[in-house]
Amino acid sequence: MLYTPLTKIALGICVEAHAGQVDKSGMPYVLHPFYVANCVEDELATCVALLHDVVEDTSLTLDDLAQRGMPAQVVEAVELLTHKRGVPYREYVAAIKNNALARVVKLADLSHNMDLGRLDAVTPADEARAEKYRAAWEFLHD
Repeated sequence: MLYTPLTKIALGICVEAHAGQVDKSGMPYVLHPFYVANCVEDELATCVALLHDVVEDTSLTLDDLAQRGMPAQVVEAVELLTHKRGVPYREYVAAIKNNALARVVKLADLSHNMDLGRLDAVTPADEARAEKYRAAWEFLHD
């Protein structure tokens, strides 16, 4: 992970926001944004990776991120990565494709989410979700 003053702020927000959350296999949820952040190469992408689920999965808002020092490009990418209720998944992914920061982070996010080896037991629902993610990954790669 890239450590700069800005990424350290994002890291602190990430750890605070996801405190106590666990993933589908019972692991601390914060390991997921850490993984995604390790897959990207620059400062802004690292911030987006660390924060990509914060607005969707916690009480923090985009305004909170801006007030804590996140640049507009980071906030915009996090907004695109926040899947809003009622928005079809395909439409959500299509909006991400045109933003370089959101796109690179979503590709890393999808790669991690498709790794069914993280789960203790794989259900048909898990396999269907992974297939949906594979289709999105291919769409974003084109």
